[in-house]
Amino acid sequence: MATTNDLKNGMVLVIDGQLWSVVEFQHVKPGKGPAFVRTKLKGVTSGKVVSKTFNAGVKVETANVDRRDMQYLYNDGTGFVFMDTADYEQLTVPEDVVGEAANFLLEGSETIVAMHDGLPLYLDMPASVVMEITHTDPGLQGDRSSAGTKPATLETGYQIQVPLFLETGTKVKVDTRSGEYLGRVND
Repeated sequence: MATTNDLKNGMVLVIDGQLWSVVEFQHVKPGKGPAFVRTKLKGVTSGKVVSKTFNAGVKVETANVDRRDMQYLYNDGTGFVFMDTADYEQLTVPEDVVGEAANFLLEGSETIVAMHDGLPLYLDMPASVVMEITHTDPGLQGDRSSAGTKPATLETGYQIQVPLFLETGTKVKVDTRSGEYLGRVND
């Protein structure tokens, strides 16, 4: 148990038997009336985002979430297989839990897997990853007023928009939250 004063981003709460992750919180002290905490919560299993308001100092139940450093090994068709870097135990994480993170998982890459009672809840990916462009058409100069972009396919098969000057084989930095191109990486 914790109070609303102890809330932090990423903390997992148990509300009505469901797990909710704190995305954002704000302590509000109006001029009139008692203080309260306005939160934005994301359902760990459903991914649904809701706003909830708590009175300041109210006790909330926290979930015991075990965050482990793991290395992605391979996809076996039924799920994604990860290895715990501490004890070398392997864990298969279902595709629905991995979700959009699958677009940025390369064999051998490190990530954090959050678990509750032995069940994987979600992946905590790094903010950006470096990937190689496996296919993109040559950029053609045309008549346009601003810099153009073109589609490019990454190692995982995910498509992003990149500037016209990039070629196949170029390594790029990609934002794992939005899937946007962040820049070229020089080796």
